[in-house]
Amino acid sequence: MIRPIMKMQVFLQQPCADAGASDLAIAQDLVDTLKIHRPACVGMAANMIGKRKRIIAVVDDDNQILVMLNPYLIHWWGEYETKEGCLSLEGLRPAKRYKRIQVGYEDTLLRSCMGEFTGRTAQAIQHEIDHTNGILI
Repeated sequence: MIRPIMKMQVFLQQPCADAGASDLAIAQDLVDTLKIHRPACVGMAANMIGKRKRIIAVVDDDNQILVMLNPYLIHWWGEYETKEGCLSLEGLRPAKRYKRIQVGYEDTLLRSCMGEFTGRTAQAIQHEIDHTNGILI
């Protein structure tokens, strides 16, 4: 189901709770909402659709939507400064990101996964993990 975009910063600045099997419908709503906002958006976190759960969805380098439950950074390399936009916020804002990251997460089958990402995909994942931690650009 397509959900409206949350813009209340007070809500977005609160850390999200861990996600589990009962939250898979939220993951699907997140994917549905991300699809409708492409190409203006390459990633979303569940709190952006009003659900305070640690779920993110990003468009990867193969143009596929990757869903991650409870994602966290394990390692990161190559710090750089950039400017990012967000559907929940107005305009572009500065952000510190890393060129390459290693991420731990659960997939939609609740299997533990680890992945290494670079470039735009890595940047989107970092942006969305920040969202789950209540950090806004």
